[in-house]
Amino acid sequence: MENSKTKKYKAPLSHLLNPGHSACAGCGMIIAARLLTDTIGSNSIMTGATGCSEVTTTQYPMSSFKIPWIHSLFENPSSLATGISAALKKQGKEDINVVAVGGDGATFDIGIGHLSGMWERGDNVLYVCYDNEAYQNTGYQTSGATPLNAYTTTAPAGKKSFGNPTRKKDMIKIALAHHVPYVATATVGYPLDFVAKVKRSLTIKGPKYIQVYVPCVPGWGSEPKDTVNIGKLAFSTGYYPIVEYVNGQLSGKMKINKKEPIEKFLTLQKRFKHLFKDEAGKKEIAKWQAMCDSNIQEFGLM
Repeated sequence: MENSKTKKYKAPLSHLLNPGHSACAGCGMIIAARLLTDTIGSNSIMTGATGCSEVTTTQYPMSSFKIPWIHSLFENPSSLATGISAALKKQGKEDINVVAVGGDGATFDIGIGHLSGMWERGDNVLYVCYDNEAYQNTGYQTSGATPLNAYTTTAPAGKKSFGNPTRKKDMIKIALAHHVPYVATATVGYPLDFVAKVKRSLTIKGPKYIQVYVPCVPGWGSEPKDTVNIGKLAFSTGYYPIVEYVNGQLSGKMKINKKEPIEKFLTLQKRFKHLFKDEAGKKEIAKWQAMCDSNIQEFGLM
């Protein structure tokens, strides 16, 4: 009988996104990417935007993916996925999952026009946004997903600024305005929920949009060990509602069992440390709490 202590460890190679990538320890994006790739399965083709999801996994001439993965321009994963879907349809191969991925910079900003076109045409593509709330790969610059008061390299906090002056763009409502059949949010704090939503989306014909919240260790100034906890706190504070829409109707929502104060979420991230220095910062935190309370009321999360 073989000694179990000498048995080779083979588990990592059973994933469709393997070790060998260069993502940071505690990277929320790479957690979501592995969950996504394993869930869609080997009968899939994925297109990816420029960003952390690309540079950490597909450094030429290598790839950590065990499925076809294609990188094009920053703004282009949705258009590329459209072409692939059309080519497969022409060949009568409509049982292959076509998935496009991009960070919030590619999704909320640079690629929003192409994504809008894909949604408008009704292309049978699942688009997943890795939402880490800034252009993290190029140096932590503000994106359309960056929240109020966050410190970024293009919106630094100082004597006359609390960081980013604008609120996060609501891509969920933009997707719903396009009549996308399946729209959902998720977070790496609740991986089984994310996996279930990916599976559900693949049963629906037409465009699908899932926005998954993925903490960024260097960009947010958080600890690798806190990634999953931050993902949970984003939800339990009311900041990031976890919801699901089918054909424009709210069909599912995760309920908050224990509401947490927004300070508990903010203090784990250095990008918000300037809010805890004085009374003026406390007033900004109060704005955050009001925003979270509004989300809880709007979606009935308690």
